[in-house]
Amino acid sequence: MKIIFLGAPGAGKGTQAEYVSERLGIPTISTGAIIREATKAGTEMGLVAKEYVERGALVPDDVVIGIVKERLAKSDCDKGYILDGFPRTVPQAETLDAMGVKLDAVVSLEVSDEVIVERMSGRRVCSNCSKSYHTVYKPSPNGDACECGTPLTVRADDAPDVVRSRLTVYHSSTEPLKKFYGDKGLLRIVEGQDKVEDTTERTFAALGI
Repeated sequence: MKIIFLGAPGAGKGTQAEYVSERLGIPTISTGAIIREATKAGTEMGLVAKEYVERGALVPDDVVIGIVKERLAKSDCDKGYILDGFPRTVPQAETLDAMGVKLDAVVSLEVSDEVIVERMSGRRVCSNCSKSYHTVYKPSPNGDACECGTPLTVRADDAPDVVRSRLTVYHSSTEPLKKFYGDKGLLRIVEGQDKVEDTTERTFAALGI
């Protein structure tokens, strides 16, 4: 299956994508993670992205799409994949279509803005392997450290005022994708629940897996 996960920052799409990935045996492709990988590996597109990242600028669409294209060409994507964090805009989705990518489903995780602001303050990430945890919903078995042993950190953009600003951008730029994919008959709405396992159950049901 080829699946896209949509949802506001902090809605839990990364966590649900992981569970679906395990269930189906297909990779989860997080845009942020593959940009970091491409930058580290020094691929052609990675080096271009590095210039933008180093000056704190947004990586342009054509570069992001180039990196996604490089990643989708790898053999582990032959049986399907999950895109998390891409596309972010309708033009990106149109480019994905133009690349000939045929999707099976687009899951939109629905969580209220208030709940998201509360959730994000508990999020912790690993600077080494990019794994993400939550102090309440998904604590690391190693306490304040990742399973790889690296101390976990709080991202600057998880601060409440920054989260609200990111939510505004999501509603204006990314939410229109729901209509875009809804018109194609691909959209599956999943209401986020308090318990991760309840959301997972609904996500699996929406995908019929």
